[in-house]
Amino acid sequence: MKKLLALLLLFSPSVALADITQKFTTSAQISVDMPYSVTNKLGTTYSISGNNITPSVTSGGSTTSNAIGGLNVSSLTAGVPAIVQTDKAVTTAGSAFSLTETLTMGDATPSAITPSSGIAALPHLGGQTTIGSGGTLGSGAMTSLSSGVHTCSGAFGSGSSCIGSTTVTITID
Repeated sequence: MKKLLALLLLFSPSVALADITQKFTTSAQISVDMPYSVTNKLGTTYSISGNNITPSVTSGGSTTSNAIGGLNVSSLTAGVPAIVQTDKAVTTAGSAFSLTETLTMGDATPSAITPSSGIAALPHLGGQTTIGSGGTLGSGAMTSLSSGVHTCSGAFGSGSSCIGSTTVTITID
């Protein structure tokens, strides 16, 4: 009898205890790019170079030989520095000389720009200006079902997108 009881326990179904967790995460997103503008202000630059030239600067009635002018950052007008003139004279008369002087006047600091109805009107600056007109939704639409199926339909305009996703996670402890 004891042998029969041992065989019964051996072949009887065993009970298993486990926690099962099921998690559904659904995400739906429609994006439309906004208009933007980027502009860069051009800076002021000055350079001088040459051969057989003696530079000098006259300021306040006195002349300083072997000095060059340039930018006076202590005197700004709308963000643009004043220019200090360089006087030039040929060092050895009758001999060959060369002179290169370059001045690029920078952009004045523009007033604040306030966008209205989308994109701001930008001042014309010497640096690079980039404008993005933004997107339009058009007739685009998204449908999300409880089954986790997402459908993007219609005519999405430029600069727009539709993203749908469902993630299913099953955890057995």
